[in-house]
This record gives sequence, C-alpha cells and structure tokens, in this order.
Amino acid sequence: MKRIHQLSRQLINQIAAGEVIERPASVVKELVENSLDAGATKIEVEVSKDCLSIRVSDNGSGIHPDDIELAFLKHATSKIEKSEDLFDIHTMGFRGEALASIISIAKVTCKTRTKDNETGTQVECEESNVKRMPCACAIGTTMEVKDLFYNTPVRQKFLKSERTELAVIAEILQSIAIANPNVSITLVNDGKTPVKTSGSGDLLCVLTEIYSNSIATELKKINKTDELAKLHTTGFCSTPDFTRSTKKSIYVFVNNRVVKCPVILKAIDTAYKNMLPAGKYPFVCINLEIPAEDVDVNVHPTKKEVRYKNPNQIFNFVYSSIIAALSVYSAPSSQSSGNTVLPFGNYNSGNTQETVSSQKEDDDSVYLGDIAFKQLQNENENTFSLSEQQPQAASYEREIKQIDFGLSCETEIEETFNIIGQYRNTYIIFEEDTELKIVDQHIADERYIFETLQKELKSNPEAKIPSQLLLISDVIQLEPADVILISENSEKLKKFGFEIAEVSDSEIVFKKIPQVIAHIKVKDILSDILENLHGDLNNLEEKMLVTMSCKAAVKAGAELNLWQMEELIKKWKTTSMPYTCPHGRPIVHSFSEKEIAAFFHRNA
Repeated sequence: MKRIHQLSRQLINQIAAGEVIERPASVVKELVENSLDAGATKIEVEVSKDCLSIRVSDNGSGIHPDDIELAFLKHATSKIEKSEDLFDIHTMGFRGEALASIISIAKVTCKTRTKDNETGTQVECEESNVKRMPCACAIGTTMEVKDLFYNTPVRQKFLKSERTELAVIAEILQSIAIANPNVSITLVNDGKTPVKTSGSGDLLCVLTEIYSNSIATELKKINKTDELAKLHTTGFCSTPDFTRSTKKSIYVFVNNRVVKCPVILKAIDTAYKNMLPAGKYPFVCINLEIPAEDVDVNVHPTKKEVRYKNPNQIFNFVYSSIIAALSVYSAPSSQSSGNTVLPFGNYNSGNTQETVSSQKEDDDSVYLGDIAFKQLQNENENTFSLSEQQPQAASYEREIKQIDFGLSCETEIEETFNIIGQYRNTYIIFEEDTELKIVDQHIADERYIFETLQKELKSNPEAKIPSQLLLISDVIQLEPADVILISENSEKLKKFGFEIAEVSDSEIVFKKIPQVIAHIKVKDILSDILENLHGDLNNLEEKMLVTMSCKAAVKAGAELNLWQMEELIKKWKTTSMPYTCPHGRPIVHSFSEKEIAAFFHRNA
C-alpha cells in the first residue's frame, strides 16, 4: 500500500468541485445566487453555444478590493462568522465553496467595483491561482468562466448535448426568476434570449413573461399565514383543468431558495390527489417563508435539500394553502340555513331512522339529488333539449319518486346562469357572464355527492352514512378469502352504510346498503367494495366515498328537464373543488365570447 501524503490545494478543490459543480448549470446557479446575495436587481447570464463558457454580470454591491483574492479561497465567505450563524441563514450562499470549486476546473476572470471606489478590480484565476490588477468597470460584478472542465476531461465527457445543458440552465434561471420577481434576469445564448424577466416585482407578471399571457387565467393565488407558527405561503397554483405532462412546472421555494423538498411535494400531490387524471400534474409555484431557526439548509453542498424541525406541521400548512387557493366556490353561509349542505333529502345528524326497500333485478331508476326517475330510451341520439322547454313539457311527464335519503339538498346559490339545454343527454350547456359553458352532468353530480359525504364524515368522526334496510336480497357466492376479508372489515363497512352478513364460508348477503345508492344492484357494487378492501386500507374512506359518489350520481345518457339541470348546476357550484371529479376528469369546459366571435370572424 502507498504511503499517506497531503493532497494539494488544487486537487482538494477539484474533489470538492465534484459535489458542488455537476454541470454548467451548477456554475450559473452559484454565480447568480452570489449576485442575489449582493443585492443585485439586474442579472444577465450569457452562455456560449457549447455551454462551457459562461458570463454572469450584475449591478450588485460588488466585492471590496481588499477581499477580492480572499473570495476565491476555500471556505471564505462574508455570510456567516460563527457556528450559531448556521441556524440563522438568510442568504443563498454561506459555505464558501463555490468560487474555489469553479476556479479549480475552469479559467475565471472577475471584474468588480463597489460604490465607494472610483476604479474596479480585476482578478484572473487559473489552476486555483489568483492574479489581481486594477480595471475600469461599472458598479457590480462580472464573472467570466471559460473552458469549463478543461482540466477534468472525464467530467466533460459525461455532459449531455448542448441543447440539453442549455435547457437545464434555462430551467434553473426560470426557478430563480420566479423566486425573485423583483430581480430582472436575462439569459443570452447564441444571440437569443430563452429567459428574460423585467424584475417588476409582480410574480404573475414574471410567470406570463416566462410562459405566456394565457397562463394567468389558469392560476389561483396562494396566500396563507400562520401567525403563531410564523409560517407564510405565497405563489400560484393551477386549476385542475390546466395540467402538465411532467412535474417540471412545480416550483418549490423555502425562504426564496430553490429546493427539492419531498415534504412540500407530497403536500401538493395530496392536495391534487382526487382532482387530476393519472399521468397529469399541476402547475404550482409556492414559496414557504419560515423562521430560519426552524429549517436546516446545511444538508448538502448544493443547498438543494432542507430539513424542518416539524415536517408534519409544514406538510399540513402547505396542503391547506393549496386547498384554500383552489376553493373558489364557497358553500352557502350557515346563517342562511341551519342545515349542512348535503346531497339528499332532509337530514338530521341525530336521526338514526332507516328506510326499508327491496332490491329488484329490474331496477333501472336514475337518481339526481333527491329525484329518481326512469330513464327513457331516445330514438334520436342527436336530440338537443332547448331552454324553452318548461317543467310542464313532455320530458317532465315521467315517473318521479320522492326519496328521503337522509341528506339535505338545500342550497342558496344565486342564479347567475342561464340553461340553454342538454346535448346527447350527457352534457348540460349554459351561459354565465360572457362565457358559454359545457358541463358533464355525471361527473359534476359525482363531485357534489363526494364532497357532501366527505364533509359529513369529517364534521363528525363518529357519524355513519345513512343506510337502508333490505327486506329482500340475494345470497351472493364469493371466494372464501373474499368472505373472510369482508367479515374482518365489517365494522369499517358499517361506517359507510353497508351491513353484510356471512351466510357460509363462501356466501354473503347484504342486509343494509347506503341510501345514496339504494337504487344500485348489490351485485354491481360488490366488486368495487372488494377492490377497495384489497387495496390500501389507510385510504379506505376516500376510496369508498369515490365509489359511492360515482354510483349515486346521475348517469350519462339520462334525459333531464330544465329544472333538474338547474338544480344540478346549482349544487355543483356549491362544491369547493368544481374543476374535476374525484377520479380527476374535468367537469366543465368554457368558451369565451371573444373566442366564439373570432371563430365566426366577428369583431367581439
């Protein structure tokens, strides 16, 4: 074995650079963050075509002439002095590693000047050696990095294509620009400007500059404060009908620092869980302001990771911030009605009375709110029901059954819309303000029923969904393992209104079912129950409510009259998340007057 010896300063810096400087984007990030710490309001980044030469200039405070050589030494920084400062960090950088790492793997020229000096200072760095000389320059700092990885060709070999490296640089600068809307940031590459923000201080303006003006109409403002815990969230999140195919449009900041935070990302995923289809993700930019002593940013050399004193508190706070931002439609005021807004009948939470019915094989009723009606076969599938139809019209002359489901349907929504009609007995078309809207009747009703059942269970953890006693119910044969599974979870199922008795090792019978799905054949819901029980039982309540809501909602193809359409839209508008159903399918699509007029070449 070889003898032990001391590594050279250059080699030490190159080893450290492997952690801090992964690719050209890492250089850009470190230099831009130094500019932010210097108080810059204007930062310009110029990148060569191969991304191996980088120039970052700012109008910050500059570096004092006596400190310029010290700035390039390892573990030299102006941002912390003692160990206690590590728990009170208010700057982007603090480790004193970035510049020392960069000059060990690139040729660096720095020009800087403070407001107290008439002339600037220039230093040239190569192989960790620093040469200093006076120069003429404006107030601020300009860093020129050339021949990146010139003395570590193995690192350069593992870089991606020029286009990929530029895309990563652009993504980092976009994140920094969103986190600092008061700073103008420009990226120049081969005469083009992939990123350019004005530094107006308006976050929404920055988002439109990075993306497009149209994104502004898709976003909801995040602004929540917990004065006791000294937490504050700001930013924007997209409505569930505006989705992306990747998670690249989720920007997370902690005290304006760009981070990868599993806690916050999990809170965002949970908030959107029942609103987005599989494989789709929201657009979110959220900044969490938290006391410096409650978060540790000294976890990794790149400063991308953070740890919290109370991660559960952070999760709940971010989750509630997203939910509050998305809850644009508020439920009716409790002052106007003493009853909780729930989907069916007149309900008293203390009422344990059960209704009695029998399951019939020919039960073809369809329920809407507290209405159940028999679906009629329509020979003309393209029939369009016009708003001129009155409640006395033929479509209203059908068997209507008034059912008391034990849930309230009282609403106080002001009618600000005008029903136009129903298309293919599936979509309700109405006008509201200056927009034409199309709503899928099934998933709109499903969202309403899901939220109302969910509110009832959350408001009273001991509450049970009202059930209906079955006088006649078929004996159903199952696999013995499924019978055991149902028997083991019988108490959980009772909470949702199901009472299932074990007849034998391979037979069961339904004694009670939830009133909201009393019209559904038990055989049609059994497979869903078993599927939910075979899954994650921690999310059983949510899965059961989704299943029941889907089964109870008015079906696609059900012909509705004018009054029924109005009631469905009213109820849907009371929901807190009116964008998608619990499965993540979009509920409504809108057409602006301007958009329609443009199609017909009219001047709106």
